[in-house]
Amino acid sequence: MSRTPVIYTALIRTHHITSRKKLARVKKAALYNHLRVLVRSGGAPGIMYAEGPNEAAVGSWVNFVQNLRYKDFQCVRKPAANQNRGAGPIKDGGFEEVNSVAEFGERMEQSGLGGWWRIGMGYESSD
Repeated sequence: MSRTPVIYTALIRTHHITSRKKLARVKKAALYNHLRVLVRSGGAPGIMYAEGPNEAAVGSWVNFVQNLRYKDFQCVRKPAANQNRGAGPIKDGGFEEVNSVAEFGERMEQSGLGGWWRIGMGYESSD
C-alpha cells in the first residue's frame, strides 16, 4: 500500500502582481525555502500558490511575501497540510509564472487541487 504524500500548501491573492523586482524576490525566497511556487502575474488579480515538504518553510515564504507589501494582500489559504493528488514529487525550488487566471486554474486542476483553489478564491462555497 502506498500512501499519498502530504504536502504543505498556501494560497495568496493580491490586487495585482506587476513589479518584476518583487517577483524576483518572490522567486529567490521560493528557492531559499525549497518550495514550488506558481504565480499569476501581469494584472489583477495577482495569485500565488506555494507548496513544500514542511509547514515552516511555506509559512516563512508567506511572511516574506507579505512583507513585500503587495496591495490588498490576502492569505486566502493559510499554510497547512494538503494531500498531493496527481502532482509529481515536489521539485526543489521550482518557480512557474502564468499570465491568466484560467491557466492558473488549469495548473491547480492538474495538481488535484482545483476544488481547494476554487474555494480559496471564493469561486465556490465550502458547504
